[in-house]
This record gives sequence, structure tokens and C-alpha cells, in this order.
Amino acid sequence: MIRFALSLSCLLLINTALASSDSKNPELKDLFFGEALFHSFQDEFFSAISKLDTELGQYYGLDEPSLDPFHFHIDQAEFSIGDLELSYRMHQRAGRALKAVLEGNVDERTRNEAAYRLAKIYLQKNQPINALHALEKIQGELPDDIRVDESFLRAQVYIATGRFDDAANLLKLIENEDGMAGFAAYNLGIALIQNGQDIEGIKKLDQVGKINSNDKSVLALKDKANLTLGYRMLENGSPEVARSYLERVRLDGPFSNRALLGAGWVDVSLGRFDRALVPWSLLHKRSVTNDSVQEAMLAVPYAYGRLNVFGKAAIMYGKAMDVFGQEVTNLDRSIKSIREGKFLAAMLRKESEQDANWLITLRDLPDTPETHYLMELMASHDFQEMLKNYHDLAELRVHLTDWLASLDVYEEIIEIRRQYFEPLLPVVEKQFKKLDSRIKLRMEQRDRLDQRLKAMLIARRPEYLATVNERTVLDRLGRLEVYLSANPQYRNEAMRQRMERLKGVLYWQVHSEYDKRLTEAYKHLHELDQYIEKLNTVYQSFIRTRQAATQSYEGYTIPIRQLRTRLQQTQIKLNGIMARQGRMLENVAINELDRRRQRLEEYQIKARFALAESYDRATKAQQKEQTEQIQKDLEAAQKKSAEQSAEQPATEEEKAE
Repeated sequence: MIRFALSLSCLLLINTALASSDSKNPELKDLFFGEALFHSFQDEFFSAISKLDTELGQYYGLDEPSLDPFHFHIDQAEFSIGDLELSYRMHQRAGRALKAVLEGNVDERTRNEAAYRLAKIYLQKNQPINALHALEKIQGELPDDIRVDESFLRAQVYIATGRFDDAANLLKLIENEDGMAGFAAYNLGIALIQNGQDIEGIKKLDQVGKINSNDKSVLALKDKANLTLGYRMLENGSPEVARSYLERVRLDGPFSNRALLGAGWVDVSLGRFDRALVPWSLLHKRSVTNDSVQEAMLAVPYAYGRLNVFGKAAIMYGKAMDVFGQEVTNLDRSIKSIREGKFLAAMLRKESEQDANWLITLRDLPDTPETHYLMELMASHDFQEMLKNYHDLAELRVHLTDWLASLDVYEEIIEIRRQYFEPLLPVVEKQFKKLDSRIKLRMEQRDRLDQRLKAMLIARRPEYLATVNERTVLDRLGRLEVYLSANPQYRNEAMRQRMERLKGVLYWQVHSEYDKRLTEAYKHLHELDQYIEKLNTVYQSFIRTRQAATQSYEGYTIPIRQLRTRLQQTQIKLNGIMARQGRMLENVAINELDRRRQRLEEYQIKARFALAESYDRATKAQQKEQTEQIQKDLEAAQKKSAEQSAEQPATEEEKAE
């Protein structure tokens, strides 16, 4: 009952949503298909897939599937299962489902959409050649909601396969379409540059770098375009042009650290080390786990050294060494924590299950060794995919545990039904047998009447259509004749004539009204058929109710036992897969942290040598200053002594001389 209410509410919500979004969508007619769609709209793809798989299995197991309202949506369900599996990153199963749609008897628009989604799967799996073959199967009209997306996907496939000219021509057609703001233009710029058209490509990326938008993804793309142009100009020896691009990058965007670092190197390439300190000093204050910040911690004292401020440079090199040392310690602690299994435990915290975008909420996890470098690790797409898979496996483990617990509940419900129906069914069965015998008798009587009426169409039998009164009179006349035959003394001519006259009247009535009575008999038979049909309906309803009552608690023991065994086996298999996935995840994280540690150790060595060099230069500068100061002091003393000698009067001895 709860599921029915939930499904009804889901159906109402989905009908409202579809009616408001696209009037071409047919009205939902199956309650549980609507429930599966409801879960998919909430990004609960596993629940949607499991429910839709169940409905498809039940549908194909029916004797007459056309009577199930699910058949109205069977084509859409077959397509949706592949789409949901694609959203759940089940690329192999999604590919098989979409291939089945391509090879099935479906309309052109559905087949083209399936080819588009299959190509999308191949591109995500880094198989651009297969994606191109899938796109070549698209012929005719495409659904309006994927027309632009299909063109953009085709352009990406062209870029991946080296067909930059074709990609550029296609992107030019869709760069002004809704939803493609910046994305098509950025890829167009990349395609033009890859095609050797550097000037046109740089102009297009420059346009992307000037886009006005409030969309976060578009703003991030804008920053990326400016950053790409800035570093490209810096590598080509045009630092002033590079500065103009790097200054467009937002200070609070995802590419701000690299932009600040590049801005500093622009000033360094121009020999303006004092101005390079401005962006580097801003970068120096940010999180030390970022690669650009760590590089800036060496770049800032380097600039001070080039400005001959060796003391400041030495102090900052020393601070950098301390920070690098602390980060190396943190990395060692993080690696140790990961090997102890705390990293995987952090991935399964309850905080990560409160939101569909759980990867973003991981930023709010406590700053513990296992999560210290978590956001930096998540910058890798492969790591994110492995992390999502591990989280999905953990979610599946929860589902399996719940399903096993639900089997116990089902067994309890079945036992309650058994205790309720078993005392009632014998009484009902006894009454049913009486009713069944009466129904069979009436059906036999009806069949005999039908046979007689059909026979009377061939051979007239008027006596069969005599009324009750007429039969009564004929019976009395027959008995009277028998009596008179046995007692002839009572028989006379007048009585005989009266009896013959009465028999003639009855004969006349029966034969003259034969056709009319036969017609009425058929009418009454048809009326009787209507009542019999109602009787059969009630009878079949009772049969189904009795069977449903019996089947509500019988025949479930073996299926539940089999399901429990399958779930337990799946749990064992899942635990093994989850352990392997966890080890892979830990190895990737440890390798990444170890790479960071090696880089920091290299930075430590560079900082140590730079610190020694700065101290040496500072010492030499200080010694030089001291020597110059001593020379200045000697020269001042000599000058002062000479002046004093000139001012003093001559003594008597000096005068005598």
C-alpha cells in the first residue's frame, strides 16, 4: 500500500513535469514505470535501474504482456535502461542495450538517439574511432533536444581523430546555439590551432576570454582560455601580450593560482623582479598543498635575490624549507593513514551520503591525515571515477544488506497470511463446492435448452414450446383418457367430443404460435446468457480470489531461499571487488602523494642550495659593506687628524726649530 501511494505520487509528478517540458511525450500509463523515472530524475540511477529491470523481467514473463499497461512504454523502457546504465557508468551494459535498440524495430528518431548515446559511451571510454562509426549510423531526423549536443559530440570526435578542419566547420555552425556559449567557441579555437591556423584560433580563444556570463562553468572556461593564451604568448616570447590575458583570470577562480604564477614569470622575463613580487606574494599566502603555491615559495626569494635583498631571500628560503619539511611530514602521515585504511573509511563517511554531489561535500571533511590532500587528489579524472565506483560499491553493499533484511520481513508477512487464511479457506471451500454444483447444474440446463432450440430449427417440435397451463391441461386430459379407458361406463359421446375439442384448441394454439414462441424462446435464452455471464464473472472472481488467497502464502519458501542464497553470494563477490577497488584507490593515492613528496624533497634541495648561496652572498655583501665602512672611517679619521693638526698653535720647541 505504501509503494502504491508512493508510485501514484511519482506518477502525478512525472506527468506534470513531462506535460510542462514537452507536449510530445505520451502520458504515463504504468505506475511503476513512472516510479523508475522518478528515481532517475532524482539522480538515483541504481534504484531506477533495479526497478526498471524488475518491471522488464515481469513483463517478459507474462503470458499476455499486452494486457499489462507497461506495454505502452516498452520501447521507451528499453531505451531508458541503456540511458540509465550510461548515467551510472555501466558502459558495457549500456552499450549492449543501445546496440539492441539500434538493431531492433524502432522508429528513426529513437534509433538515432541510441546511436548518439552509444557514440558518447565510446568517447568517454577514449575510443574515438568507435564513436565515429556509431555517429555514422545516424541517418535522418534527430530529436530536437539532442540535435546541438550531437553536433558538439561529433566535433569532439573529429578533434580526437585528427579531423580538425571538419571539427572547425561543424563548430562554427553551433557556436551561437543556446547552451553552447563558450564551449563550442573554445573547442573551435583549439581545433583551429591544431589545424595550423594559429591566428584564427587565438582570435577565437580571445573571444572566449571576453565572454560575459554568470554561469560558473562558462566563467571557468573563460579563465581557462585566458590562461591558455597567456602561457602560449609567454612561451612565444610575447610577455606583454601574455600579461593582458593573464590579468583577465579571476582571482577566485579555479585557475587563479596558475595565473598568478604566470603573471610573476611575465615580469621576470621583462627583468622587473620587483613587480613580479606582487602576484607571487598573493600566491605565497594561499594553501601550501597547491603546486603553484609551492613553486611561488621558491620564486619569491628568488626575486628578492635578483633585487640584491639577500637577507630577505635567505629568510624566505628558510621559511620555505620549513614549510616543505612540514608538508613532507604531512605527506608521510597521509600515506601511513591511507595504508591503515583510514582513507577508505573517510570516503564512506555519512557526510558524503547527504548530497548527490557528494564529491563536492568532501571539502567539508575534517583536516585529518587521510583527507589532508583529498581535494588535490580529486583533480584527476581517473581518480574521481575510481572514487565514484568505490562509493557505488559501498552503496550497493548497503542495498544488499537491506534486501536480505527485507526477506525476513517477507517471510513474516507470509506467515501472518498463512495463519489468517488457513482457518477460513475450509469453510469457504465447503460453500464454494455447493455453489459450484448448482452453477454446473444450471449450465447443463441451459445447454440442453440451447440444443433443443437448435434442433427445433430443423425439426418442428411445437409441444416443446407449450406453456405451463397448456401442459397441465394436456396432462389432465391424458389422465382422464386413461381413466375412461379403464372405466368405459363413464364414457359417452358428449364427453369425447368435448375432450377432442379441447385437445384441438390446445393443438391449434401450440402450432399456430410456434414461430412466435420460438422467437421468444431465443430472446429469453439470450437474456439468460447475460445472467450466466454475470454468474461466470462472479464465479471467476471467486476463483481468482481463492487462488490469490492461497498463493499469497504458498510457493514462496523456495524462491526466497534462492534469493537469499544469491544475495549472500553477491555479498561475498561484492566484498572481494570492493577490496580490490579499495586497494587500487589506495595505490593511486599513495603514488600521487609519493610523487608530491619527491617534488617537495627536490624543492627542499633547491631551497637549501639557494639558502646557502643567499647566505654566502649576504655575507659577502655584508663584508663588503663593512670593508667599505672601515675604509670610510679611516679616511674620515685621517682627514679629521689633519684638520686638527692644522688648527693647533705651534709649541716653543716647534718655534725654536
